[in-house]
Amino acid sequence: MPLPTRYLRSPMAWAATAMLASLIVLALAGPLVWGAAADLPDPSAVLQGPSTAHPFGTDNLGRDLLARVLTATRPSLLLALAATAIGASTGILLGASTAVVGPRARRLLAALINLLLAFPALLVALFLAVVFGAGAAGAMLALAVAGVPGFARLAQTLAAAVAGTDHLASARVLGLRRHRLLWRHVLPNIAEPLLLSATTAAGTSLVALSGLSFLGLGVQPPGYDWGQLLNQGLDRIYAQPLPALAPGLAILYAAVTFQLLGEVLAGGAARRNPADRADRTPRRRIAPGGPSAPSGPGGPSGPAEDGLVLQVEELSVELPTPDGVIRPVRGVSLSLRPGEIVGLVGESGSGKSLTALAIAALLPERARVSHRTLRLLGADLDAMTPKQRDQHLATGLAMVFQNPATALNPSLRIATQLTEAPRTHLGTSRTQALRDAADALQRVALPPALLRSRPHQLSGGQRQRVMIAAGLMMRPGLIIADEPTTALDTTVQRQITELLSDLRRDTSAAVLFISHDIALVSGFCERVLVMYAGSVVETLPADRLATAARHPYTRALVASVPDLTADRDRPLPTVAGAPPDPIAPAPGCPFEPRCPYRQDRCAREAPQLDDVDALQRVACWYPPPAPAETDRATEHTEHQVEADPS
Repeated sequence: MPLPTRYLRSPMAWAATAMLASLIVLALAGPLVWGAAADLPDPSAVLQGPSTAHPFGTDNLGRDLLARVLTATRPSLLLALAATAIGASTGILLGASTAVVGPRARRLLAALINLLLAFPALLVALFLAVVFGAGAAGAMLALAVAGVPGFARLAQTLAAAVAGTDHLASARVLGLRRHRLLWRHVLPNIAEPLLLSATTAAGTSLVALSGLSFLGLGVQPPGYDWGQLLNQGLDRIYAQPLPALAPGLAILYAAVTFQLLGEVLAGGAARRNPADRADRTPRRRIAPGGPSAPSGPGGPSGPAEDGLVLQVEELSVELPTPDGVIRPVRGVSLSLRPGEIVGLVGESGSGKSLTALAIAALLPERARVSHRTLRLLGADLDAMTPKQRDQHLATGLAMVFQNPATALNPSLRIATQLTEAPRTHLGTSRTQALRDAADALQRVALPPALLRSRPHQLSGGQRQRVMIAAGLMMRPGLIIADEPTTALDTTVQRQITELLSDLRRDTSAAVLFISHDIALVSGFCERVLVMYAGSVVETLPADRLATAARHPYTRALVASVPDLTADRDRPLPTVAGAPPDPIAPAPGCPFEPRCPYRQDRCAREAPQLDDVDALQRVACWYPPPAPAETDRATEHTEHQVEADPS
């Protein structure tokens, strides 16, 4: 873990480094240099006090206590580090696994961690030391088991934050197995605070192990550590304090060393520029038949249509909240053909992103999904096993998230993130995968040298291009771009849309482009779906968006787009009113309270999508005429007035 150079020059850092180096030297050289003197009895020097020959005095066999204290450095440190390593590794794996397992297993693991934390660690260590039997191995294992709950809780808390990041959701889209998610995407992002905790825990373990040896439960004669030496010198504490205090001072010195080292690492970590971490609801794949079963109860999938990349019918999503169940997505139907770019637009909260996440099976666990049909590349996802479904989604669908800074794993190089999916699903060799990754970067106008970079070393536009390149590695039939240009400037937005358009043309992949930017969608997409309050209210060709929209909401969105001819003295037009309450929606048209064309029927009945013509559908009881038709009617009326002035 690299630390700032300025912080490494602090007095505390120098002190911790010097103290740690001295312990390492003593642990390595102590038994070699002083081992013989430490074990050599001298009947003529039994229980002597400090002297020139024996600075710390001698024990009841005449052995030099200074040599024994220095020689005991190795077993004392090794036992403490072994207990910490075993306890930390077990606890971290236990706690971090909660980010990658299913909901039932996660609840069981959380309950187990809570149960273990109910028992004080010191009492657990004493009890297990008796159970395992007095000795170095028993004491070490007892302390290791006692330390597991603390590390498990810390890892569980840290992993919960990582579980909600876009880069883990991206890894799930790739269909990676749970152990790869754990080792590559969870543990590297929580390693820093866990390392700091393990460093300070090593000092605590050293003190605890010395305490067990002091009580006779640790190292047994003829072996010895600092705790046993402290026990042997205790009966001389009043007459000759130094032989008793010397092992205690050694324990204190080592414990302070580990605590200072932890402070140095923690201080250096706090001064680093942390990567942005999105606080999002955890997303994970929902297996068919689980709490969020994707198909309706007992309802067979609808008939397949030939030539469709994606076929979705009557997709709905329910989310339980403390105030009741909400339905952010209601009966959405859409389809895409090879090479087609379809835009999905609407206000924030209209259900665009949830629709995409439902298709990719990345909704929050508490979500309940239902649909009549969900087919990708002609395959019915409901008819597949969970493993087959994940494999099909991983190879047939690519997700490009809104914020590439969180969608890319900050702890992994670009090469690793691009090659992971083909190596996992296609069995591609590492060498071939790297060649394919270099080609993918070149296709998105990036140099192959970026494979050695990490996400924080790239600009926003470069990161978004890397996300697209990662999707291309599996040659997907469908690319879902969830507001991929929102955080980018206008120039980079144009580059990204042109890139998607070129890739669509070269690979025949369909693109579902989600955005709230009407102007961008109208110029980039071929067909547009307009969503409001979780439902599709209008579908129409993109070239009709500005001139032939029939739904009042679509018109309001178009009118809210500023242009250079707008009167700067007047406020920009907006969609008046607010979206409906998701907890208690009204029975009629959801747009009725904001609609200037509303009538009594609109408040009673919700309209369904109805054909305007072969290319356009609208969900409105009284759709106003298209602007072009209104203009023609106005011109006809003016012509009649001119012909008949009376």
